Amino acid sequence: MREGKVVLCYAPAPPRLSLFTAINFTVAAGARGLIFAQHADNDLDTLDVCDGIMPCVLVDFEIAQRILSYWRLTGNPVVKVSPAMTVVGNKVLSPRVASFSSRGPSPLFPGTLKPDIAAPGVSILAAVRGSYMLLSGTSMACPHVSAVIGLLKSVHPDWSPAMLKSAIITTASVVDRFGMPIQAEGATRKLADPFDFGGGHMDPNRAADPGLVYDVDTGDYIKFLKCTQLGLSLDECEQNQLHLNLPSIVVPNLKDYVLVRRTVMNVGPMEVTYRAVVEAPAGVAFSVVPSVISFTKGGTKSMMFEVAFTARQKVQGGYTFGSLTWQSVATTHLVRIPIAVRTVIQDFVADTS
Repeated sequence: MREGKVVLCYAPAPPRLSLFTAINFTVAAGARGLIFAQHADNDLDTLDVCDGIMPCVLVDFEIAQRILSYWRLTGNPVVKVSPAMTVVGNKVLSPRVASFSSRGPSPLFPGTLKPDIAAPGVSILAAVRGSYMLLSGTSMACPHVSAVIGLLKSVHPDWSPAMLKSAIITTASVVDRFGMPIQAEGATRKLADPFDFGGGHMDPNRAADPGLVYDVDTGDYIKFLKCTQLGLSLDECEQNQLHLNLPSIVVPNLKDYVLVRRTVMNVGPMEVTYRAVVEAPAGVAFSVVPSVISFTKGGTKSMMFEVAFTARQKVQGGYTFGSLTWQSVATTHLVRIPIAVRTVIQDFVADTS
């Protein structure tokens, strides 16, 4: 037992920034420990800065209020810091999107969805200078995706990079291990959307057998890349982004009506029928033509379809989200792409209030 003051600090800013400041002030005040209250967030890696200085504990605001109530009602409050515990199994809410994870929309190309996919990236055992450390970050998630791409390429050596990417995105999961919608950490924990996790959390087993894929040929990429060289007008660039055959659809400026084209390639059973299942973004109506596509033995392996978006409300709004899923009639294939749409009143009106 050590005597001394313990500081209870409420995070006034993003936890990763304010924790360092709180530690410095706690040390300067001569306190022996820090209880740091923040929004529900996974920032355990930041506690490394406490090593050798003082005990530090992260709590959410609800627990902080309980501590504060105990302090106010107790004449001589006592703090006991126990060793950290690791909780695994059914008591852990996972997966969820970390607060530091990259978020959309894309600032330079709003007609393309970013991020593409979510993968494990928190407290990953990584090799560091001849040893190992638990690290977190998008640099930890990237190797997981790269490894899955390598495995898929070994199973499907003739697939293009776009087909491999499509397989990962269209088979990703949008629910956690308990069947509930995946949550995203941040200033407040919320339900994750495509700007948090793209197509969802990567599912390698399903990606090996996606049923349908969205391929992109070199010519389409060249048209898109011209936008990075200021060789096309804004309208041309927006059209190239809308019709680039990605496994996602983003309509950043929907005033009245927008038509988007996509093409799917059958990489599953030769004879199969798919039906379109739509989840419309709020305030938007959209339809798919044709809504049923069939592939036959000896027939074409690719089918084009059109998605029509119509604004149901005349507002300068934010993005709302939905999805389009091609559901196989006879197999278990579900080929899902995320959709993000922003309704606008007129061009060059910014919603900054």
